Amino acid sequence: MQFLLPAAIFFLMVSVGMSLHFGQVVAHWRGRGAKAWIRLLLATFILPAIAALVLARIFPLTLRQTGGLFMVGATPGAPLLTRNLARRGFDMHLAASYQVWGAVLTPIMIPLMTFAAGKLYDRTIWIPPRILVWQIIEKEFLPVLVGMLLVHFAPVFSAKAQRTVNMIGNGVLILVFAVLLWKMGPDLRAVTPWVAMAVVLLLMTSIGVMHLLVKGDPVMVRTFAVSNANRHVGLALLISGRFMHAREALPVVASYAIAVALLMVIAPRIFRPQEAVKATMASG
Repeated sequence: MQFLLPAAIFFLMVSVGMSLHFGQVVAHWRGRGAKAWIRLLLATFILPAIAALVLARIFPLTLRQTGGLFMVGATPGAPLLTRNLARRGFDMHLAASYQVWGAVLTPIMIPLMTFAAGKLYDRTIWIPPRILVWQIIEKEFLPVLVGMLLVHFAPVFSAKAQRTVNMIGNGVLILVFAVLLWKMGPDLRAVTPWVAMAVVLLLMTSIGVMHLLVKGDPVMVRTFAVSNANRHVGLALLISGRFMHAREALPVVASYAIAVALLMVIAPRIFRPQEAVKATMASG
C-alpha cells in the first residue's frame, strides 16, 4: 500500500500531462474577466468549504467528523475524468487544466481557509504552505511535466501510450481503493446516516455551485461541475490526520470517496455521446 497509491497517482498524473498542450491550456483560460475568476474561485474553494461547515451544524457530527468534512470541501484538485466520460460530453483537457489551476492556488487557499475555520471553533490551525507546495510538486506537477515532455519529444509514442497509462493508473487505484475499503470495514460500518447524508449533500453542492456560478457552454459547465465534485480526498486525509489529529475524519473522507466513485459510474449513463446529440439535433 505504501508504494501502490503513489504509483497509481503517478500514472494518472502522467496521463493528465499527456492530455495537456500549452496552447490549448492558454486558450481555455484566455479572455476570462475578473468576475469569472472570482466566481470560479468561490465555486472551487470557498463555497464547498462553507457548505461543509453548514452541514456539520445541521447534522449531529462530532468535531473531528466536521474537520474531515471541511477538509474535503476545502481541497479540490482531483478531476480525473475517465475516457468513457469524455465521450459523453465532457472535456478531459479542460478538466486537466482546471486541476493544474486548482493545484497552483491550493497552497494559498487551504492555509487561509483552515485558519479561518479553526477560529470559528476557538482553535488555531496553521498549515505551512511549504508542506502543501511540496505535496503538489511531488504528486502533481512533476508527473504532469513528465507527461507533457513525453508528448513534446515522443508524440507518436504518447498518442499510443496515453490510454494504457491511464488504464494502469486507474487499475492500480481501484486495487488500492478495494484494499482500503476492506481494511476500513469496521470503521465504515460505524458511519452514521448523518455522515452519509452530509457527504452526499456536499457532493451535490460542489456540482450545484458550478452550475450556478460558471457561465459558458454546456460541455464546459458540465466538466467543471463533475471535476469540482471530485475533491482531493487524499490531501484532505493527510491534512486532517497530520494537523487536526482527527482519526474520526478517515471514515468521512472515505465515504466521500465512495460517493464520488459512484458518481463517476453513473455520469456516463446519464449523458449521451456527443455524436448522438449532434445527430439528434440535426434530424430535428
